[in-house]
Amino acid sequence: MTTPDITARRALGACAALMVGALTLTACGGSANADSDDGKGGSDSPKTSTAKITISAKDGSTGASINATGVKVSDGKLTDVKMTVSGSGQAVPGSISADGGTWKPKEQLERGTKYRISATAKDSGGRTAAANSIFTTVTSANSFIGSYTPDNGATVGVGMPVSFTFDKAITDKKAVQSHITVNSSSGQQVAGHWFGNQRLDFRPQDYWKAGSKVTMKIDLDGVQGAKGVYGVQKKTVSFTVGRSQVSTVDVNTQTMTVVRDGKTLKSVPISAGSAQHTTYNGQMVISEKFVQTRMNGSTVGFGGEYDIPDVPHAMRLTTSGTFIHGNYWYNRGNPPFGREGTSHGCVGLADVQGAQGATTAKWFFDNSLIGDVVIVKNSPDTTVSPDNGLNGWNMSWSAWTAGSAS
Repeated sequence: MTTPDITARRALGACAALMVGALTLTACGGSANADSDDGKGGSDSPKTSTAKITISAKDGSTGASINATGVKVSDGKLTDVKMTVSGSGQAVPGSISADGGTWKPKEQLERGTKYRISATAKDSGGRTAAANSIFTTVTSANSFIGSYTPDNGATVGVGMPVSFTFDKAITDKKAVQSHITVNSSSGQQVAGHWFGNQRLDFRPQDYWKAGSKVTMKIDLDGVQGAKGVYGVQKKTVSFTVGRSQVSTVDVNTQTMTVVRDGKTLKSVPISAGSAQHTTYNGQMVISEKFVQTRMNGSTVGFGGEYDIPDVPHAMRLTTSGTFIHGNYWYNRGNPPFGREGTSHGCVGLADVQGAQGATTAKWFFDNSLIGDVVIVKNSPDTTVSPDNGLNGWNMSWSAWTAGSAS
């Protein structure tokens, strides 16, 4: 009996192993074409939808945009999208576009809120695809918002700047300013100026041209304004500049001359600040209007010297408390209007209590817009600070542009 050769046995074993390996690879590998029909059951196999759904906010993400969050699909059409507030289940209204390619919420999302989106779509063959995401929007602590004036659709005077006040200190001023553009149909160059770290104003070199339209584009969504702090605003705001009205108060003569579109409408007597409480000089812009308002001296550093609950026809000129307003108490022991300044720094006009009647103050109130300019001259006081109200016109153009971050 002959003993098998050891070398031969090893070779046979190696061949067997290779054959088994080859069989295993063939069984596991299958066909490279999942859609082929080879007559062996391929036509009955399930096929994957070609529709691909993308939810902008990734599942599990934080810091999602409150403006840009939405759903889109390629190679298919959305059939259903549901968005809810996670936890409460409150539905978030939204709509699918006419072509079925996108879905967007109807309103801006809330900051620091957890949401859930479930979306389905179908491809051209009717096969369904689905996607889901649970995410949290950017928190208030990690975002900033700018309150701005004027409002969209407003009609304002020629002195009205665009003014932003941010709720966080901005350290990357260039990034923020570069994502806010202000343009006028008049073609005037518009420049921004920073007052500190939280206020940014825009104005042209001279007053806006009467009748022009100004458009402001805010594209701050996702812009980093400071370390770990991002913008959340994205919108376009437009306002119209009305007729040109600039009124000049002369403290020497205690009169105010109102000029509209280059023509004098009227000169009226006024009562400026007293010798003890003088009125600021300078160009001041009307920023608020009140038919009646309370004026309490203790709120502006005058203690209990006055507290008048119903000051009529009041229009704010400075943040620090300077108004041009009706005065119904002047004639109590004082000469007629136009003879003496008796206020605590405001500009007073003859009026009656209750804001009724055809008075000088009512006429000026009815004929004034937010953004109209009131210039005070010949007062013994200093010129108003450019950031005390909307009064950047008291700064030269070179100084204004030097404060830009662009």
